[in-house]
Amino acid sequence: MKALQIAEIAPDFTTKDHNGNEINLSELTKTKDVLLFFYRGQ
Repeated sequence: MKALQIAEIAPDFTTKDHNGNEINLSELTKTKDVLLFFYRGQ
């Protein structure tokens, strides 16, 4: 997978939040603006 560039649209994904709840990017963006932070090596 190649790295995202600034302002590039991220692919849809599902992951868990800090409370263990499953979240989906496309669902979040329906009602909110989303800012993603990527921590390399985590």
